[in-house]
Amino acid sequence: MSYSNILVAVAVTPESQQLLAKAVSIARPVKGHISLITLASDPEIYNQLAAPMLEDLRSVMQEETQSFLDKLIQDAGYPVDKTFIAYGELSEHILEVCRKYHFDLVICGNHNHSFFSRASCSAKRVIASSEVDVLLVPLTGD
Repeated sequence: MSYSNILVAVAVTPESQQLLAKAVSIARPVKGHISLITLASDPEIYNQLAAPMLEDLRSVMQEETQSFLDKLIQDAGYPVDKTFIAYGELSEHILEVCRKYHFDLVICGNHNHSFFSRASCSAKRVIASSEVDVLLVPLTGD
């Protein structure tokens, strides 16, 4: 079976390169399309900040996340069609984006700490609810 429209759930960590490399290895032989989705930190969790600062902080976090995605794409050696930066529950966004853009494979990472421990919970929800195949990639860190 070949996949032509792949969504990769990444985090702002070096391990995301492994996920994108896996997607490239699947997409390249069939000239498939790759898109990325990531979860940005929501500054509203820092409730001690004044309201005007929240919007500035959100903007900075959005820029940093986009900058990371741009670098990841630059290093991939394969075109990436779309990027999505989500806030809130990652699994809900993945399922919604899959429906809207007709992805046929979702690639997620499995890691024991940091973002990926939270993402593994998201991956379980995606696997349970997904209408498309989900590839869970074991990640090697540090």
